[in-house]
Amino acid sequence: MPDIMGAMDIAFPNINVYLSNVPKNFTVFGFTVALYGVIIGLGFLTALLIITRVAGWTSQKSDDYWDVAIYIIIFSIIGARLYYVFFAWDYYKSNPISILNIRNGGLAIYGGVAAGFLTLFIYTKLKKKSFFLFGDTIMPGLVFGQIMGRWGNFTNREAFGEYTNGLFAMRLPVEAVRSGEITELMKANMVEGTNYIQVSPTFLYESLWNIMIFILILLYTKHKKFDGEIILLYLGGYGLGRAWIEGLRTDQLIMHTTGLPVSQVLAICLVIFAVVTDVIVRLRLKKKNG
Repeated sequence: MPDIMGAMDIAFPNINVYLSNVPKNFTVFGFTVALYGVIIGLGFLTALLIITRVAGWTSQKSDDYWDVAIYIIIFSIIGARLYYVFFAWDYYKSNPISILNIRNGGLAIYGGVAAGFLTLFIYTKLKKKSFFLFGDTIMPGLVFGQIMGRWGNFTNREAFGEYTNGLFAMRLPVEAVRSGEITELMKANMVEGTNYIQVSPTFLYESLWNIMIFILILLYTKHKKFDGEIILLYLGGYGLGRAWIEGLRTDQLIMHTTGLPVSQVLAICLVIFAVVTDVIVRLRLKKKNG
């Protein structure tokens, strides 16, 4: 591994993986296209294909999910951006026009999920459908979309964690990342004469965690005890992993009044909510069935 990395290089030295010229964008007919956006778009499309397949497995009409998908996609993106901007307002208040620029990231998954759930709730109420059944059906696609979306963070050189020399330690050139995400510990461990930082690839950890959640959800879908159980499985399972992974990240969105990472607090709350709700519903079902 050379002491000086190219601006677009990414390396995982402890597993002997060295990637040269990993692009952030590419050009088509003179237009610059952000790879981050392409990956997010493919994530939405793949998620929808998975959702319609799950709908078929559970004897539902896939057309219903195509109908609601456009609304969920639009409002999820808006929600993800608003959530991020709200908790990073100290930056955006002096640069409001940049709120519209999502080419370099700045989408918070919890904002997108919340907006998606709200959109689904309104849609199912208007169409007189079961919110919980629709939610259960959508969860596998949502998780898979998140798996893909984290690789958009990879190409953007973002959503990484503190310095590490563990097995999956990742090296990024200093000029390729936002200066505010370089910690004192990273600086202290920079080798003299080099131009890279070594960090925890939290995008990879979350992607791998979500693969486990995805498989678990698919295996359990036909064995669920009540509509809404897959939603709870997702909220609890994803929240459990996110609570740990968020603690490693250097780009945390902070709650203004407490100084705590908002996504970590929310993740813990969702785990508690999911477990308590699941227990309550199961007890009620047990009592109802004698």
